[in-house]
Amino acid sequence: MNKSICVTGADRGLGLELTLNFLERGYTVFAGKYLAEWNELDALAERYGDRIVPVQMDVSDDASIKRAGAFIADRTDKLDMLINNAGILIDRDVTVYDDLNFDHMIKEFNVNSVGPLRMTQALAGLLMNSESKTIVNISSEAGQIRQPTREGWYGYCMSKAALNIQSNILHNHLKKEGGRVLVIYPGWMQTYMNGTLDTTAELTSKQAATYIADTIVRLGEAEIEDRPLFVNNKGEQMEW
Repeated sequence: MNKSICVTGADRGLGLELTLNFLERGYTVFAGKYLAEWNELDALAERYGDRIVPVQMDVSDDASIKRAGAFIADRTDKLDMLINNAGILIDRDVTVYDDLNFDHMIKEFNVNSVGPLRMTQALAGLLMNSESKTIVNISSEAGQIRQPTREGWYGYCMSKAALNIQSNILHNHLKKEGGRVLVIYPGWMQTYMNGTLDTTAELTSKQAATYIADTIVRLGEAEIEDRPLFVNNKGEQMEW
């Protein structure tokens, strides 16, 4: 039976590459589309037909996600996996001595922390109708409490730490129904999170997506753990 997933932030970068990877594996992908100027998702229909379904969504907006959830529910009665990938990074270099922009921090929380919960709530019924019942939250080592080096990145680091505890709470609930939450750090990856492509990172988005997809499939078939797994792209355990 054909499996179906939803990937947020699928216009470009890691989200687009995860979409392509799972399409190649035979999945139907409901791909979150936010950026009007990026058209790669629409072009995929020529190659994959109705197995690629672009879905307009803004993970920071309640009404948008409710519409997206209804749109997906009109087209399927189950969803095997949700990959919460959409994320933003603002004001990377400011420290406590700079003019901290707290509105920017709130925006990071809205997208990086609350956005995945909005998506999970909107699709929870469909996810619990499937056999897989898997939620994947793309997080970061930046969300680890024991920060080894950073002296800034306040909004991003705090928002990813919040995503991690949200994942823990959600897993505690859903594991009783056969569901699971996986928290994955994609590695130091070329990304558009701060608006332009960071080409200094060691991994391309395609390389990271390949590692992540392999890890998701492998861990998604394993026994459900008492706590959510926080792992790197190759499935190696990370410290919370």
